[in-house]
Amino acid sequence: AMATVAAFQSVCSWNRRCLLFSLRWSAKLLPKPRVLLSVSIPSSNQASGQHCSFSQCAEIHTSAANSAGHNKWSKVKHIKGPKDAERSRMFAKLSIMLRFAVREGGSNPEFNTQLANVIEQCRAKNMPKTSIEAAIKGAKSKASTYSLYEGRGPGGSSVLIEVLTDNNSRSHQEIKNILNKNGGSLCEGARHCFERKGVVTVNGLDNNGQQIELERALELAIEAGAEDVKQAEDEEDKVILKFVSDIPSLRDVRQRLNALGLLTVTAAPEFIATTTVQLTDRDLEAAFCLIELIDEYQDVIKVYDNIESKS
Repeated sequence: AMATVAAFQSVCSWNRRCLLFSLRWSAKLLPKPRVLLSVSIPSSNQASGQHCSFSQCAEIHTSAANSAGHNKWSKVKHIKGPKDAERSRMFAKLSIMLRFAVREGGSNPEFNTQLANVIEQCRAKNMPKTSIEAAIKGAKSKASTYSLYEGRGPGGSSVLIEVLTDNNSRSHQEIKNILNKNGGSLCEGARHCFERKGVVTVNGLDNNGQQIELERALELAIEAGAEDVKQAEDEEDKVILKFVSDIPSLRDVRQRLNALGLLTVTAAPEFIATTTVQLTDRDLEAAFCLIELIDEYQDVIKVYDNIESKS
């Protein structure tokens, strides 16, 4: 019996990760009528107590009620582990972004727009002031290089990976390994599926706590000089609006939106997908696992994908 337990605990991390994802999905998050997930179950010789082999012999069937109006892919992307671990990882990435912004444009946010934007993101995520100041002061002592990796994911999806590292060779090899082991690969050409734009993210509720309708958001976008506006949900399922502009206009658009009474959450350049792909449920699960593994790597700032949202 002890041998069987030990063997079961050694089941590959892929099965455990995807099983957990499937159960989360069925419980409350995604409109998924049926999932079939093969799980490796160890067989054993009960008489001798010795472990024999692993066999593909179990299927998990899950189902969930449809949730109208919810963005399926945005839900998948935002499923995370324990909140404390996620918070720590988020602050680490913000510290890296602060150091890079200081190295590129100096430590005074009044003359460094990039730094000012990152500081806003830090404050929006409730990063302690002492941590922000420590990252800015330590910028010159920790040299880092920015890189943008292009890759392919499950189902023909494209990914862009922003990296800030003090060792390019190490980061390149680690990210390559993560992609290769999880249905992806590093390759050229993915960048053509994206366009770099300025994005101002604001609270999706007005001063009365009512959700801002998309028609009204379009009117606000025109008044602020933005090119487009998209409605989305953040990691806590709160409604947000993303106003898109060219990068030189980012600061002006943010100031106009603030003047119109909107609460800015972040304002920064981002990669916006111009060519999207639809994935099957199986590929969507695989893409989730891949993107989360990449995002967890210490040198990664942000991962972008061109997976089309499903309502």
